[in-house]
Amino acid sequence: MLFYIGYLVFVSSLCLHGKVSGDEDFPKARNLTWSSINFKTILMWQPKPTNYVYTVEYYALGKDRMKSRNCIKKDVVECDLTRQLTDLKETYIADVISEPLPGQPFDQVEFPHTSSERFCPYKDTIIGRPDFDVEVNEAKDKITLHIKDPISAVSSGNRLLNMRDIFNGDLQYKIIYKKAESTGKKEEHTKSNTFELKVDRGKSYCFNVQAYIPTRVYGKQLGELSQLKCSPAGEKSFFEEYGIRVIAAVIITVIIISILIIALVVILCKRSQNGSGGPDKEGMSLRNV
Repeated sequence: MLFYIGYLVFVSSLCLHGKVSGDEDFPKARNLTWSSINFKTILMWQPKPTNYVYTVEYYALGKDRMKSRNCIKKDVVECDLTRQLTDLKETYIADVISEPLPGQPFDQVEFPHTSSERFCPYKDTIIGRPDFDVEVNEAKDKITLHIKDPISAVSSGNRLLNMRDIFNGDLQYKIIYKKAESTGKKEEHTKSNTFELKVDRGKSYCFNVQAYIPTRVYGKQLGELSQLKCSPAGEKSFFEEYGIRVIAAVIITVIIISILIIALVVILCKRSQNGSGGPDKEGMSLRNV
């Protein structure tokens, strides 16, 4: 009886030792994070493996589990799943499995693994910054923005799809604008790729644009903000060019100079009259003789 109890204790200690040793040899992946911009989707995790490798499996909810072709027994800490998550509206979960090196003996039936949070490309990918052109009409009182849809990492046939191809009517754009010399900003939305704005004639306006998906949950509706672009300023009027103060100073200076000139002319005229207006003493003396 004592022998049997001792045997059970010995076997239990071996099992516990094997479990602990296995966990030490193949630690679980941690800090699993999805990084996705324009549907370029990468799963990242830690730590960097030492004497073991990782395999990534993924599945859509309610569907079969699959191994990522490029992430089987790799000593890396990220996996590009862009080409595997082809149904953009599905919700996916990925598992990162810690496994022994190829050819290394092992006695574990199930290896340590860690599951990611749920990820839906259509709802979760970040839309990158859009580009746009600024057009000013001849009258310089209207500005039109021509917005270019960002290109995605999703291909169809021989071309990459843009955001309009994928989101269709769900895609809008948020426009943030202001006068170039002002700090106050205004916002507008457009469902198309053009935006027209009536402006003060000849004034320069500056714009930022970002994708806006109103059907998403708050916090994931807006894409990256574009670079700032400004319309060229029109020709300035004489008053805008020099300013009221400068013009007033010039006018006052001209008036003062004019007064001084007039005063000088008056003084010279009076002196001239005083010099030639009195009787000629020498002439009077000759006449008296």
